[in-house]
Amino acid sequence: MTFTAERDVNLLWPDDGTSRIPYWAYTRDDIYQRELEKIFYGKHWSYVALEAELPNNGDFVRSVVGERSVIVVRNQHGEINVVENRCAHRGMRFCREKSGNRQDFVCPYHQWNYDLDGNLQGVPFRRGVKQDGKVNGGMPKDFSPSEHGLNRLNVACRNGVIFASFSMDLEPLETYLGPDILGYFDRVFSGRPLRLLGYNRQRIPGNWKLMQENIKDPYHAGLLHTWFVTFGLWRADNRSQLIMDSRFRHAAMISRKGNGGKSAVTQGVSSFKEQMQLHDGSLLDVVEEPWWNGPSVVMMTLFPSLIIQQNVNSMSVRHIQPRGPHEFDFVWTHFGFADDDETMTQRRLRQANLFGPAGFVSADDGEVVEFSQQGMGQNPQQRTIAELGGTGHENTDHMVSETLIRGMYHYWRGVLEI
Repeated sequence: MTFTAERDVNLLWPDDGTSRIPYWAYTRDDIYQRELEKIFYGKHWSYVALEAELPNNGDFVRSVVGERSVIVVRNQHGEINVVENRCAHRGMRFCREKSGNRQDFVCPYHQWNYDLDGNLQGVPFRRGVKQDGKVNGGMPKDFSPSEHGLNRLNVACRNGVIFASFSMDLEPLETYLGPDILGYFDRVFSGRPLRLLGYNRQRIPGNWKLMQENIKDPYHAGLLHTWFVTFGLWRADNRSQLIMDSRFRHAAMISRKGNGGKSAVTQGVSSFKEQMQLHDGSLLDVVEEPWWNGPSVVMMTLFPSLIIQQNVNSMSVRHIQPRGPHEFDFVWTHFGFADDDETMTQRRLRQANLFGPAGFVSADDGEVVEFSQQGMGQNPQQRTIAELGGTGHENTDHMVSETLIRGMYHYWRGVLEI
């Protein structure tokens, strides 16, 4: 994208670092359009679905990459394809269902028909219509269906998780994640078959990056969230580690549940409720699982649009779906393992009440993202301050830091050339 000289003046970053982030990074439409082209439609892998959502040949789910609607489908040979939800004829977004099973796809406008690989296999009146001894209409003789299929995306699957990209020239998914993040990815997604438990969806009036920041911001959780600080699920006196890939775009926040209760870190924290007790203790019926291998909580952010949550026995993937600079859809897919017994499945479902749009914890996050966007819109020339723990971007062995946010913007600035 080309910027005029007048606009470029306003794009000046305050300094060479990433600890002071201008509000305009969250509010300007031209910045957002540049993000779509350079990030979501560029050389990045974006999450689109879980293979568990497509158990049978012909199953499909509708997803998005950036703002572009895509269809994730398992073809008749069991292979995963991702095609753009846009008819090659007149550009119609033809698939309206969220999921289903199909032998083929048909655009309702003019009935162009595609197989599950996206190949055009039927065009009504392609050879015209006979009437009064002559043939009327029809496509040109040199029209080739093989040249007019659906736009197919590059696809990468790892241990049941499906990623896609509009770029055909990018590094393998494993290289994209890097060895440290890949290790924590495989900790959850080891190839063990998954069991879908349900979905939540919400629309949040904030910039998409604010949700990435929220899950790269470990220390807010022990200040904002009453559940976390009171019951010890996540707070500053828990043993923790923050790690990034070598390019600082992905991150993992790793911690171990504490005992909760009053301590030095709860002094003056208004969200801490010392007298708070549960009427139903099963909400915190935590059972340690062997595959945890130590941490009871690992929150991963895979740039640009995926959050992988393992918080005690609750697991989900959270898909950030941008809708302009001021709004995004946030889709949660909760899951367990296919070999979980019914007791564990119910435990995962109960603990999932902490998360999602009305979750005892996550409802707070949606609200603060909205209020942050409102504040930034008041004066886009001001800046955030992300300097807890310094101004650099490095891995740490504690959660009292904003290093992961600084790391993400180091990468973001390089991609957008800002």
